Amino acid sequence: MARSIGLLDTLLTSPTTERYRVGISLLFLLGIWLTVGSFSQGMPNSMLLMAAAVIGGYMAINIGANDVANNVGPAVGSGALSLGAAVIIAAIFESAGALIAGGDVVSTIKGGIIDPSSLSDSQAFVWLMTAALLAGALWLNLATWMGAPVSTTHSIVGGVLGAGIAAGGWGIADWAVMGKIAASWVISPVLGGALAALFLFVVKKTVLYRKDVIPAARTFVPVLVAIMAWAFGTYLMIKGVKKVVKVDFLDAALIGLLAAAIVYFAVRTLVGRRAATMENNAAGVNTLFTWPLIFAAALLSFAHGANDVANAIGPLAAINDALSSGGVVTSASIPLWVMMVGALGLAVGLMLFGPRLIKTVGSEITELDKTRAFCVALSAALTVIVASQLGLPVSSTHIAIGGVFGVGFLREYLKSNYATQLHKIMEHHDEDEQKRLKPFLDNFRDASVEEMEDLLKQAKKQKQVPLSKSERKRLKKIYREEMVKRSHLFKIAAAWIITVPASAIMAAILFFTLRGLMI
Repeated sequence: MARSIGLLDTLLTSPTTERYRVGISLLFLLGIWLTVGSFSQGMPNSMLLMAAAVIGGYMAINIGANDVANNVGPAVGSGALSLGAAVIIAAIFESAGALIAGGDVVSTIKGGIIDPSSLSDSQAFVWLMTAALLAGALWLNLATWMGAPVSTTHSIVGGVLGAGIAAGGWGIADWAVMGKIAASWVISPVLGGALAALFLFVVKKTVLYRKDVIPAARTFVPVLVAIMAWAFGTYLMIKGVKKVVKVDFLDAALIGLLAAAIVYFAVRTLVGRRAATMENNAAGVNTLFTWPLIFAAALLSFAHGANDVANAIGPLAAINDALSSGGVVTSASIPLWVMMVGALGLAVGLMLFGPRLIKTVGSEITELDKTRAFCVALSAALTVIVASQLGLPVSSTHIAIGGVFGVGFLREYLKSNYATQLHKIMEHHDEDEQKRLKPFLDNFRDASVEEMEDLLKQAKKQKQVPLSKSERKRLKKIYREEMVKRSHLFKIAAAWIITVPASAIMAAILFFTLRGLMI
């Protein structure tokens, strides 16, 4: 089985298989064209419906390729899941979320950003939705190619906004709603990053920084995993299955509390059994978070499939209803074939093109172990819960990426802080002893944060850490090494900021092009 997963990893990432993956995606889109064409014969504007279905499938592929990485990337980067296993789990749960909990009615105007009553012509509405869908898909495709995880919701919002303005003028847009969406560019990553860093700091203080980590792990790890169980139980009830089962926050929280109690006793028993063979260090604690991370990846994928499939099929359902009824619709029923286009498209995009973004999120922004990845997953669920209750607009993509950056920046701070402590110890010693201490300094530079603390204690005890002023400056630069890749930070931030305007401009151009071709 391990060999099969390894072969799958190679097939999913090798440049030599790129053309085959593109070919498979084109065959999928061709299958949509032929399938929709087979049952739409004789219908008015059947060719337009077929084209819209292909664009919807293309959008779903790009959502799977770009957005799903946020759910499974930390688990892959930490080693809890192989790339192949993560892709399989995510594909299954994304599809299940879309089909089981995706709902049978969808809002056609995502977030209420435009007023469709301003459009008297149903044909213009169809062109608007087609242009919005294609623009959102093209932007996601470009972002995936650049290796930048962006919000698929913002991509389609930008598309609807741009095409809407092109169709009905500036007055068609609800700028108050757009202001809230713009606010989420800051709110989402800051909340996600702050919570992830907070949980990592708590884990370090309560468990990893203890002299004997096993008793600390017995006490605190079951509590931490129980908090995660509560968060995911509540998250799934208020977000994942909201279109199937309607519950208020209190009921959702009680269901989450029940899940937390069950998980607490199960994990306490597991940690008790593992204590006899577990390593008395951070590596031993890391192993305790493997299964929580796997469940987190699966549950995040399920909730994502249930929520974000609407970004692909909402406009498609609107086009289908508008062509059938001849009117402008604000909510549309979802035929089974439309839901299948969305669900299968998510899985196809994830399988064929998702690994690139999974690697970016999991290992290229900052180094993740299982403890850090656990904190990212926990912050993702809790941030959505907190934001939902406060009425704050947030993006699940921005939350997850913010969490990854948050744990990375905390690591930088802690390592820099330990370096500062070392500098203070070194200031009062003779420069001539530097050569004798070079091995110590080399060890310290290459140490993890946890190992640094042990080395500092040793240094304080033995009084053997002299360093000159110039070397202190050089050492300070060494310890300011990038535990968070700044190139990725700037690239992702830039992509987030331009997502809405970029997709809006493309959608406006596409709308005028479609209108010119159809008139």
